[in-house]
Formats: sequence, C-alpha cells, structure tokens
Amino acid sequence: MIGELTSDQIDQVMFRQIIGRIGCSDAGKLYVVPIAFAFDGNYIYAHSKEGKKIKMMRKNPEVCFQVDEIDNMAHWRSVILWGRYQELKSERERQRAMKLLMDRIGALQTGETSHSKEYSQAPQIVEKKKRAITFRIEVQEKTGRFEKP
Repeated sequence: MIGELTSDQIDQVMFRQIIGRIGCSDAGKLYVVPIAFAFDGNYIYAHSKEGKKIKMMRKNPEVCFQVDEIDNMAHWRSVILWGRYQELKSERERQRAMKLLMDRIGALQTGETSHSKEYSQAPQIVEKKKRAITFRIEVQEKTGRFEKP
C-alpha cells in the first residue's frame, strides 16, 4: 500500500533522522548534497564550510530538503520540505543552532565504544567553527509518502 504521510508523521520522520539531502539551484543548475541536520519542528539547522552550496543558497534562498527511512524496498517513508535559507549571523543564534546540532547528532553516536559528550559547551564549539557557516531552513511546505506491505 502506498499512501501520504500526515503532517505529524512527516515531523516524526524528520525528528528521527540526522542525514538529509538539500537541493538548491542557481542559473538553471540544480545541486543536491547530503548534510547532517537537526529539526525543531519549524526549522532545519545545519552548518557548512563556504563553498558551492552556500554560494548558491545566498543567490537563491529557495531550497528543498529530502529525508527518507528505508526498511526495505516495500517498506519506506520519504519526506520533502520546501523552505527558505537563512544564514545565522548573531553569536546567540549560532550557539543555539550548534548546540541543537551537537545534542542531536551526539545523542545518536553513543554506543558501547563511544560515549555521549557534554555539548553544553556550544560557545566553544561555535568559536572553533568560526569559518563554518551556520544556517537554517525555514520550512514553508512539506509532503511525505510511504509504502508498506
């Protein structure tokens, strides 16, 4: 059975995942790359070094974002969100975004041989990543599909 995900189901997929694919375009050229992210219900947060993706999003801030969960070829969920790129400039915004990212990504890295780190040191993390661009995508529209046996 193939169907559409509800808004709540879309958010659940977004909250469970940490890797998505961001799509941006400039001058008729499309560019899609995977990124680590954190989702808070309204925004997708990420950071990146200066490069093609950042340059393209600065020129055209309208982007899309795709996330999926694939159990097998007959059992999957796929989400696409559209929104607007916003570069975070203030130190407070950058620290909040980096803490959210590190808390989310760090929580999923804990296992028998790795240990969760204390990410309350977001200001130090931001300081070390001064050259990184911290940004968010304001979610304006979302859709999702699923297939299950």
